[in-house]
Amino acid sequence: MIKYLVGVDLGTSSTKAALYRTDGTLVAEAAADVPLLYPRPGVVEQDTDDFYRTAAETVGRCLRESGVDPRAVAAIAFDSQMAGIGSIDAEYRPATRFDSWLDMRCQPYIAWLNDHHADLITRLTGCAPTCDHGPKILWWMHERPDDFARIAKFLTPSAYVAGRMAGLRADRAFMDYTFIHFSGLCDNRAGTWSAAICDTLGVPMDVLPEIVEPWRVIGEVTDGAARDFGLAPGTPIAAGCGDTAANALGAGIVRPGQLFDVAGTASVLAGCTDTFVADTTHRALLTMRSVIPGLWNPLAYIAGGGQAVRWFRDEFESGGWQMAGGGFEESPARHSPHATRHYDDMIAEAASVPPGSDGLFFSPHLGGRICPATPEMRGAWLGFSWGHTRAHFLRAILESIAYEYAWYLRVLGEYIPNLELTETRAVGGGARSDAWNQIKADVLGVPYQRLARDEFGTWGAAMIAGKAVGIYDDLAAVAAAHARPAGPPIRPSAETHARYRPLVDRHVRLQEQLVSIYAP
Repeated sequence: MIKYLVGVDLGTSSTKAALYRTDGTLVAEAAADVPLLYPRPGVVEQDTDDFYRTAAETVGRCLRESGVDPRAVAAIAFDSQMAGIGSIDAEYRPATRFDSWLDMRCQPYIAWLNDHHADLITRLTGCAPTCDHGPKILWWMHERPDDFARIAKFLTPSAYVAGRMAGLRADRAFMDYTFIHFSGLCDNRAGTWSAAICDTLGVPMDVLPEIVEPWRVIGEVTDGAARDFGLAPGTPIAAGCGDTAANALGAGIVRPGQLFDVAGTASVLAGCTDTFVADTTHRALLTMRSVIPGLWNPLAYIAGGGQAVRWFRDEFESGGWQMAGGGFEESPARHSPHATRHYDDMIAEAASVPPGSDGLFFSPHLGGRICPATPEMRGAWLGFSWGHTRAHFLRAILESIAYEYAWYLRVLGEYIPNLELTETRAVGGGARSDAWNQIKADVLGVPYQRLARDEFGTWGAAMIAGKAVGIYDDLAAVAAAHARPAGPPIRPSAETHARYRPLVDRHVRLQEQLVSIYAP
């Protein structure tokens, strides 16, 4: 009998499931929306059971539409969004709503940790205090003590869905090691919770789950979960991993010197090294454990980097505003989908502008800066004049993300000066634009490579499921073999790269000045 693997990606606003043959062939896939809840200004939550419901819906649809016998599924694994945190009671039921990474209620605790304990936390976890598990746990502990008293364990969406499928109780709750840098409470190199941090912050260690490797079989599909998902009872369930880790594995980021660009709503640039980095100087890099033992993914990201391009299109490219009686009124065409130009046309127009956008700079932190944590930051265009056109403004957005990436690599180079950067593998919607990839390649001085596969997270999770049941032995070899290029790499221009270097310097100085402007 042909064997199959299921990988499920539990994202911020959608769940995607995919069914694969063990040779990597995609057989079926499905997606479902996951609601984001905004009960009060500044609060962003999700119902934890929505992750389970949408996972069951999408996996069941894959099996029904493919006609695959559920008994042929060898294993299932999940990946999920990483910086938010959920909670369960002793019976593995949600104790609170899921506290999204978009929720900033914990901001006072981020500031307090940065002021008083940033060196300790960054040195041990590899991640400076930011909007992640640690400040959120402190918020629940101090601001909602009654809710905190009901919490048996804090855990991620992937662990919640997998554990509920397996019928676990809270004493068997787990978190795989690719998430722990975002905990703010671990010794990342040791792969353990840190008594030094927990004691300093007063966090009881008994609310933290067991740390496990991604391919740990945490249980089997119960009869009830089999009915929900359409799977066979007894199907093994692997622990899974974080979504960025799953995407990196799916893209074959398994050798030191590779870079990984997730050009999606957030703009993420991750490296691959065999050296742990604790960025105590800049507090910009977050060092995630790779799924592959012995490898690390130092990364940084712009929250809403790609979203800035969409915002520009929606607000300025779709008919927008027209003159009327000496003033402005909104064009009726603005809300017509037919009025919106295709991304390719937009970016082609931006590509016609000279490198550097004729002196125009953009700050891409419209919703606050994440790396380093500067939530008061906002977006800005700087240096524009009568001669700048719509194309200049868009190119400045595209270049700003590349400039931020270049700064991340400068920080990485301070810690690993002999790291040879070989290629950047790009995924996500923005990766489909060769013009934008060329801008990034020219700014970074590193070739850009698109991959033939469109979906990486579910494939990364499926590979982990295969490792869990012995189908795959060497995950790095399997990942590398299946990450095939989609055409030749986009190589940087030496001349343009040299032209961009002083512009990166100027961008970095401008960001420093903006911090002082926006600081409270």
